Amino acid sequence: MHNYPEPSILVAIDCIIFGFDGKDIKLLLIKRNFEPEKGKWSLMGGFLDKEEGLSEGASRILYNLTGLKDIYVEQLETFGCVVRDPVQRTVSVVFFALIQIEDHDTEAVKSHNASWISLECRPRLIFDHEEMVRLAIEHLKYKAALHPIGFELLPERFTIPQLQKLYEAIYNIPIDRRNFSRKLLSTGLLIDTGQKNNNGATKKATLYRLDSIRYKEKFHSFWNFMPDSMKQA
Repeated sequence: MHNYPEPSILVAIDCIIFGFDGKDIKLLLIKRNFEPEKGKWSLMGGFLDKEEGLSEGASRILYNLTGLKDIYVEQLETFGCVVRDPVQRTVSVVFFALIQIEDHDTEAVKSHNASWISLECRPRLIFDHEEMVRLAIEHLKYKAALHPIGFELLPERFTIPQLQKLYEAIYNIPIDRRNFSRKLLSTGLLIDTGQKNNNGATKKATLYRLDSIRYKEKFHSFWNFMPDSMKQA
């Protein structure tokens, strides 16, 4: 039997949390009130407990910050540069999460000194967190074009114009309304609620909800939401 030495490398989890406010894609960031880099902005993270797996650790950290469970989350990448943390050698496993902003626990966010910040206006982040975010943005664009993950950022009931605004925010490009509407309706993922939106810019537009059964069954199919819709209006 081998006697393994006590490990000298820490394993951390950093969570990139995206939300959508109806206009912009936003990132949930914390302003650190502890060293190192006190007073600067970073992703939400923490160290992996000895008795938990990576996914369990990510779920714990996400719940502590947002108060939410059963949200969309996936492992993205591992960062292990020798000098990435100035205090101790740390390997970070990065997770990518999508949440509905209106559902999160605002008090939990405040207690962690966190804020929702637009991707376009985000501050400089500590360590290699900016590289993590850039990778996550590219991953979001890739996944949103081929899989229906965009619905994870929307409320339970939504209009097609709201969904279009979401995709325009993800790709930062105007999308032809008719092509996009036709493409979305052809997937069979939308259920007409028979109700109209009475608020906001999409007033009187039809409210839809996601067919959750079809969504789960067909999630890994390649839907090709965007290719023939990413045309300037």
